[in-house]
Amino acid sequence: MRVPLLDLKAQYDSMRSDIRAAMDEVCESQGFIGGPRVEALEKKIARYCGAPEAVGVSSGTDALLATLMALNVGPGDAVLTTPYTFFATAGSIARTGATPVFADIEPDTYNIDPKQCRAILENPPKRFRKLRFKVLMPVHLFGQCADMTSLMRLARQYRLTVVEDAAQAIGAEYKMNGRKRRAGSMGAAGCFSFFPSKNLGGFGDGGMVVLQDAGLAENLRRIRNHGAQQRYWHQVVGGNFRLDALQAAVLEVKLKHLETWHAARRRNAACYGRLLRDSGVGLPYAAYSGTRMKNHHIYNQFVIRVPDRDRVAQALKDAGIDTAVYYPVPMHLQACFKYLEYRPGDFPESEKAALETLALPIYPELTEPMQAHVAAAIRAALGSDA
Repeated sequence: MRVPLLDLKAQYDSMRSDIRAAMDEVCESQGFIGGPRVEALEKKIARYCGAPEAVGVSSGTDALLATLMALNVGPGDAVLTTPYTFFATAGSIARTGATPVFADIEPDTYNIDPKQCRAILENPPKRFRKLRFKVLMPVHLFGQCADMTSLMRLARQYRLTVVEDAAQAIGAEYKMNGRKRRAGSMGAAGCFSFFPSKNLGGFGDGGMVVLQDAGLAENLRRIRNHGAQQRYWHQVVGGNFRLDALQAAVLEVKLKHLETWHAARRRNAACYGRLLRDSGVGLPYAAYSGTRMKNHHIYNQFVIRVPDRDRVAQALKDAGIDTAVYYPVPMHLQACFKYLEYRPGDFPESEKAALETLALPIYPELTEPMQAHVAAAIRAALGSDA
């Protein structure tokens, strides 16, 4: 049986006519840059996330970069973040001229560990002590929020601005001060990606920033348009970070289905839990499952831990099953960050996760027979057939 990691064709087939109609409207208008479609999506994403402002941008990467630019992050500044993430997190920091400084992850959630953050802020490595720690950038990895209560407390103590990398977590919920909040709405800004593989994915690159402050949102709108509020009059140096109207039209259609897709991913996660019980596989830990929040985890990825990961991945490939490794090389060991002078062993939990984790298919259209095939192949590879 063939089991792809993701089946976007199946998703498209279920809404083909609605998407084509929305795209045709844009084509008929010939308004492809900005305009009412982008503004409509911004309002709906802001409302969905529980934030007063939203600014559409060209990608999740540009959401991070443009937000840091809007906050005047640059040379001499440090941004504290995780080494276990997609490259855009650290890369966007470096592109501003600021320095990414890393803190290790929690071994169960894979999210940045507040205790490790505190240790670094209290006693930074000597080479970073002349930097101004300006921003804390947690990543809500794989569809589950980081420990934002502890991180926000830490940010207030050290006067850090919190920018949430919520690229994988749109709609994920977290209880803060007794109130349900959604990923991206707790810090000064939350950055989202609409890359096609995301729970809410477009037909190409796209992104969004949700914000609490209208002034910061206005600055971000200038930055996404080459720093100009009025055409040809540039207050700052920005970039071409605009969200296309065609992408906004597609995303507006898909947004209507997002809650259903989240529920289907959780259903599939529960099915894997039953099928892989007592198999020797380390299953994802849902930290907030007991909080009665519907979207305590949205499973953008379903990531297991297995011994001899690469051998197991090959066995699944031989059985017709696609998998992926998120992420094989932590940021502190990437060649381009050699100048930061990190060494193997500096972040043991991130390095261990990089060696042991494997993402299984989890998309909403996945069937129970397909999941049973995946589970059987894993058990066979681990010698735990039951």
